Amino acid sequence: MKRQIGFTLIELMIVVTIVGIIAAIAYPSYQNQVRKARRSEAQQLLLGASNREEQFILDQRQYTDSFVAMNFRADGWDCTSTATECTNKYYDVTIAINNAATPPTYTITATATGDQVSDGSLTIDSTGAKTGTW
Repeated sequence: MKRQIGFTLIELMIVVTIVGIIAAIAYPSYQNQVRKARRSEAQQLLLGASNREEQFILDQRQYTDSFVAMNFRADGWDCTSTATECTNKYYDVTIAINNAATPPTYTITATATGDQVSDGSLTIDSTGAKTGTW
């Protein structure tokens, strides 16, 4: 009698089932971590823009609502197509300023879009106050 080498169909089906169960458990966790990473990236952009605003007011004696005027750049973000908005696939970031106030103020808002909508918006203002889930 010759000995057969290989896997039976039952063994192969068991392995495929186990891999399917592991994937069903791991994929949602992976998606959650990706969503958190995107949120963190938006938070970093808000903090970077806030720092640029503070530098801008020291130089110009007023805030600006233009990412171009601040010479603001962020990898993976389009901050030049419109001067007042910085966007990517998941967030739209805008700046609202009030230079007539004493002292002048600004509010930078990241509005979630696409897959991030369930996370809501993030906001930071000229006092450093943050709203949304940081």
